[in-house]
Amino acid sequence: MECTVSWTGGAGTRSGMGFLAETGSGHTLMMDGAPDAAKPENGGQNLAPRPLETLLAGAGGCTAYDVVLILKRGRHDVRNCSCKLTAQRAETDPKVFTAIHMHFTVSGKAIPPAAVGRAIAMSHDKYCSATIMLGMTAAITTSFELTDA
Repeated sequence: MECTVSWTGGAGTRSGMGFLAETGSGHTLMMDGAPDAAKPENGGQNLAPRPLETLLAGAGGCTAYDVVLILKRGRHDVRNCSCKLTAQRAETDPKVFTAIHMHFTVSGKAIPPAAVGRAIAMSHDKYCSATIMLGMTAAITTSFELTDA
């Protein structure tokens, strides 16, 4: 896996904290820092997600992918799946994630709640590289709600 991240403020402006990530699969992703009122030259312009927001989003995407795939492989009629993540960070540098809660909302036809719980657990314990890696510093908890669609 490869990714090249380039500072977008370097081309003549020498300001801002925007970055463009170019992934090995040929996609691009913008990232930006938070504005800094005390030192505007060191802050971002709030034009894109923060780098750690993209890390959290990636973990959500990774585990939601697993949940949908596991349910589909179990021949469950899954229609929708979303994952809302909330995270806390350490107070001092490095401000790693210390706690992450993942709340899944799954809808489908006659999916047993046990199947959703099992899919989330399998992703969390075995398949999702992102959450397993983040689990090295953060306590990760999960919950879910299931609706019939």
